[in-house]
Amino acid sequence: MIKVGIVGGTGYTGAELLRLLSTHPDVELCTITSRSQAGYAVSDLFPSLRGKLELCFSASEPNRQLSFCDLVFFATPNGVAMQSVPELLQANVRVIDLAADFRLRDANLWRQWYQQGHTCPELLQQAVYGLPEMNRQAIANARLVANPGCYPTAAQLGLLPLIRQGLVSGTIIIDAKSGVSGAGRSACVDTLFSEVSESFKAYSVNGHRHLPEIRQGIARMPLSSAKPFTGEVVFVPHLTPMVRGIHATLYCPVEDDNVDLQDLYQNTFADEPFVDVLPAGSHPETRFVRGGNQCRIAIHRPQDGNTVVILCIIDNLVKGAAGQAVQNMNIMFGLDEMRGLNDVTLMP
Repeated sequence: MIKVGIVGGTGYTGAELLRLLSTHPDVELCTITSRSQAGYAVSDLFPSLRGKLELCFSASEPNRQLSFCDLVFFATPNGVAMQSVPELLQANVRVIDLAADFRLRDANLWRQWYQQGHTCPELLQQAVYGLPEMNRQAIANARLVANPGCYPTAAQLGLLPLIRQGLVSGTIIIDAKSGVSGAGRSACVDTLFSEVSESFKAYSVNGHRHLPEIRQGIARMPLSSAKPFTGEVVFVPHLTPMVRGIHATLYCPVEDDNVDLQDLYQNTFADEPFVDVLPAGSHPETRFVRGGNQCRIAIHRPQDGNTVVILCIIDNLVKGAAGQAVQNMNIMFGLDEMRGLNDVTLMP
């Protein structure tokens, strides 16, 4: 059994980790920390876990409590994990951070986008970016995994086959919509029911924190062609009045008219257990992946023109966060990648 600890188990991402790990056949949940809920039973805060998890939240002194774990997940706000990770790594504890502390490899870029200095910049080059479809071998040997953001997961999976073949020429436009759970569980006027229901809006148009992560990911994609992507990336996120889900619509100018894009995507993801390329002409809906670790993709080429439109859907809390973290854990410990992630998605 893998002895697992979770730092920050009370937010939506932490709750989703608890849901997935509480029934994982190879995991023993040992410690779940929370400043606000220390001493309270986890199942009191999350009644859905009654009979599945008999632990109490512990005080937030993670290094002393978690040094006996094999793996620690950080489901904490940005800037928290980097305070504790160096000491945990010294204690031979492996770490998966679900926040952004180790996603960007450039400390100056981190400071620019997150408005704080990085406390352990020496680890940025060591951290493995946890997108299995790109970095599976590195993840298997990693001590520290930076779990990708939700928008970057959808965007990079949708773009990977085109970028790898050197087919994109010009500006990529990423038009993405997310459910309200992506904003976290903390109370905020902008995400109150009466503020978001019956409405729809764009935000962070001038620059979202996931943009440098997407750009970095594109630049590091493995190439089957000698032609790297050198164009611009425009990313506009939107808030939709639903709880879960991301729908990313990617607009990509392409040069080669002779490539069968359906075959390209199906061949690229043929062996990927959590990427499903839908039949040609499909229009995926976010409800198709609710509660599951799947990414579903459809490819369109309107009027046989030079702009390819990729539709990519994920559950922002699962493949976009906790599910992908469990997938990374499975890889790190040599388990079947689908272990604990085999549940059928929820319908309706």
